[in-house]
Amino acid sequence: MYPITIIGLGAGDLAQLSVGVYRKLKAASLIIARTAEHPAIQELKTEGVQMESFDHLYEENDAFEAVYEQIVEALILRSETEEVTYAVPGHPLVAEQTVQLLVEKERKGLVQLNIVGGSSFLDPIFAALRIDPIDGFQLLDGTDFSRDAVHMTQHILIGQVYDSFIASEVKLSLMEKYPYDHPVTIVTAAGSSAEKLTTVPLFELDRETEVNNLTTVYVPPVLQLDDRLKEWTSFREIIAQLRAPDGCPWDRAQTHTTLKKYLIEEVHELLEAIESEDDEGVIEELGDVLLQVFLHAQIGEDDGYFAMEDILQSIGEKMIRRHPHVFGDVEVENETDVIENWQAIKASEKDEEDSLLEKQERHHSSLLTSLNYQKEAAKVGFDWPDVDGAIEKFQEEWTEFQQAIHHESKENQLDELGDVLFTTVNVARFLQLSPEEAMIHANRKFKKRFTFVERCVRDGKGNFSDYTLDELEQFWQLGKREEL
Repeated sequence: MYPITIIGLGAGDLAQLSVGVYRKLKAASLIIARTAEHPAIQELKTEGVQMESFDHLYEENDAFEAVYEQIVEALILRSETEEVTYAVPGHPLVAEQTVQLLVEKERKGLVQLNIVGGSSFLDPIFAALRIDPIDGFQLLDGTDFSRDAVHMTQHILIGQVYDSFIASEVKLSLMEKYPYDHPVTIVTAAGSSAEKLTTVPLFELDRETEVNNLTTVYVPPVLQLDDRLKEWTSFREIIAQLRAPDGCPWDRAQTHTTLKKYLIEEVHELLEAIESEDDEGVIEELGDVLLQVFLHAQIGEDDGYFAMEDILQSIGEKMIRRHPHVFGDVEVENETDVIENWQAIKASEKDEEDSLLEKQERHHSSLLTSLNYQKEAAKVGFDWPDVDGAIEKFQEEWTEFQQAIHHESKENQLDELGDVLFTTVNVARFLQLSPEEAMIHANRKFKKRFTFVERCVRDGKGNFSDYTLDELEQFWQLGKREEL
């Protein structure tokens, strides 16, 4: 097997090549270019340098990944019988996927490489745009572009924007974070005599601009906080500022304990928005819940105990650990298998001496605590065989409560009432109903109907005392009928 020599052609015309690179190209017996669409190649051909290219593979395939893999396989095959010089735009190790694939093959002992430097397109890009990379920049691949990779406070350079289709995909991803009219600059053939810079609003990136394999898209940083509110770090910055020494007195005064009631309220409001199928309301209420999460994280960081990164690591590890069918090699057939695996993994994480009910208490909701206790007990067989047993137990507790009302102390009445509520939750569990949601629904329904009664009283005689209970009941039933 012969080694493959990889040469970078630079970002522009032949004048940018070093003397050493130029001599190697002139002396090579077989040169194959990834693409002939490069100004240096055209000039080399006029000097009599013979060169092949892989341009035909781009025409035969719909995905770049397939093109790159075929190029690599073809190069390895040719290297079995002759020396090959592989010419790529820019520098071989900067934004050149085929070279990275060849490097992987080299690590496996499948090929020998000799990588010869060439100037990357970055230096002429920085010069053309008059930007200093020390301010922070990202180099991203337009063929594999994701909004989540973008840091809006940095200079963004997007390479591999070969055509209008890729430009369109990049535009749509950017518009998920940036304002639609954010200025972007299309840089073509930077550093060469054909260098061209065109600045357009983001929404026009794929419309009137000619793009090719020498195109790089530049997105300038967004420094104003108000213009980058779709980025996670911006919200974290807002919360940190609220909790700063010169921030908001109310936010600075909050603790994990004082915020508990607000978290409960926000979750209930979110549930109400979901129940109402109010998408705008869900967005707003999810934001309010997220605010509580970030506030607690910032308090943890301010107190020196934990930070948002610790929270992300904890939940990330848990999700990976409890989903071996996604992140590992475990196979599942259905949702039941997933739940069984989850419970088995969860059980293995506990200390053997811990009670099954450990960490199942929910201080904000006795209903949820009861439900959690019953679920854990049921997992080890401490449960009725079916709902009939649960209903029978409820009826037994209800009878005991009625007897306590007439014959026993308030303390015993409270105890028996607790048993009634506990068995009610048990019945709900068997029926796969959420007692918490049922209670929220009942409270909401009562509020709506009682508000209707209040309105009837105000529109009528004006005071509740002016009506009998039967008359008030008629208002109640009227409000109930109006809901149908």
